[in-house]
Amino acid sequence: RRPNPSPVPTTRLPERAPYRFGLAALTGVTGVFCFAPFGLFWLAPVVWFGLFALLRRAESAREAALNGLSFGLGFFLSGVSWVYVSLSVFGGMPWWLAGIAAFLFCAVMALFPMGAGWAFKRWQPATLWQQALLFAALIAAVDWLRSWIFTGFPWLAVGYSQAPPSPLAGFAPLLGVHGLSLLVALSGALLLRWRAGLAFLALVVVAGLSLQQVRWTAPLGEPVSVALIQGNIPQEMKFRPEAFLRTLSLYRQLVEDNPAQLTLLPETALPAFFDQLPPNYAESLKSAAQRHGGDLVFGTITGDGGHYWNSAVSLGSSPTQSYSKTHLVPFGEFIPPGFSWFMRLASIPMSSFSRGPETQAPLAVAGQQVAVNICYEDVFGEEIIRSLPQAGILANLSNTAWFGRSLAQPQHLQIARMRAVETGRPMLRATNTGMTAVIGAEGSIQALLPPFTQGVLKAEVRAYQGMTPFGRYGNLAFLSLAGLCILASRLPRRR
Repeated sequence: RRPNPSPVPTTRLPERAPYRFGLAALTGVTGVFCFAPFGLFWLAPVVWFGLFALLRRAESAREAALNGLSFGLGFFLSGVSWVYVSLSVFGGMPWWLAGIAAFLFCAVMALFPMGAGWAFKRWQPATLWQQALLFAALIAAVDWLRSWIFTGFPWLAVGYSQAPPSPLAGFAPLLGVHGLSLLVALSGALLLRWRAGLAFLALVVVAGLSLQQVRWTAPLGEPVSVALIQGNIPQEMKFRPEAFLRTLSLYRQLVEDNPAQLTLLPETALPAFFDQLPPNYAESLKSAAQRHGGDLVFGTITGDGGHYWNSAVSLGSSPTQSYSKTHLVPFGEFIPPGFSWFMRLASIPMSSFSRGPETQAPLAVAGQQVAVNICYEDVFGEEIIRSLPQAGILANLSNTAWFGRSLAQPQHLQIARMRAVETGRPMLRATNTGMTAVIGAEGSIQALLPPFTQGVLKAEVRAYQGMTPFGRYGNLAFLSLAGLCILASRLPRRR
């Protein structure tokens, strides 16, 4: 008799795989609740435990990759779906095309956890500890990669869930946000053996609380009075000619009625080229600041004829200075090569800015050194520390009205809190519609204006001096720790 032929290999996924993909997507959706405005930071280890368990039980690298992709789609479609608002509601793009564009954007972001899932299964070690180390390093590494590939979009990096009041925030001055991502993922993976996992988590919590008692930086000089102005100008009216003079009049009145040593206005508060403002308008702002011996910093547009920049300009008792935004938003502030057709379908004004110089000195205003960043520049921790140790205060000018009443604004405030903890510097946020806030050097919210209201937030703030390890070395400590985790996961198993 002829022998039976060998069975033909198949790449078909097990029947239970689709069920696991749905569970992975649901786990990703749950992950959004770990971040602002929900703030369930204690849930993060449980969520990433769920992803670890799914990857560990996958029967192939392909199945693990699809689990990671499903997790990422659930996570980003529910966490950053506000991209649709900017394209459809305010960008003028047809709803169906904006929906496709938002989905594709989230799908690209989901490729990062997909890559982590594939790599984990491809090199899955034998022991639980080694598996946990590899998983944690990969989760943190893909978050770090996401912070600079394609100009970077590190929004909802795992570590942001551990901004204050989480006890793990004590590690931020040492390891930065990506180091916190590694600790969260490692704590979650070890929960598979619940006694060991709870013991490790307790150790991390105690260490984090202890590190919060360390004062890496110290106050410098006397407090300065600040006034952060929230104009609440509707985005659909911001660049309309008929609203232009009303906007200028509103900001001038708010500046005159709320004297302070340092006054901040939002990003593009004056939506015109600085040198094309109405006659004497800039002089009136300067005089209002000088009457009280203070300085005013406001967002506007500067240019030299061939290029134009998204800038912050200072007027008042100190010499006039400016900062031009360096890290631009793709499609919103510059057009990536080959995508001019896409921008013709939207109506986004001022979408072709030039980049400012990579290194710019802090603004010397109100007797302080203030490092200004604009819009989502404060998402990039290693760029913020370029101004240290000279800068004693960080200031962010933003206009998140582009994203309506969505999760974008509280998520952005949480990111700013992490920058304050990493650098040991207070952060001032002046925004158009929210969240206008004063954040302490330890990441606490000292004062906050309600979003979507017109108002002025007044406070007293002290500059800080000194350097945190992250401020001095950036992500070096995190990358070293991630590398050690990967090496430890590859050690041969002892008999």
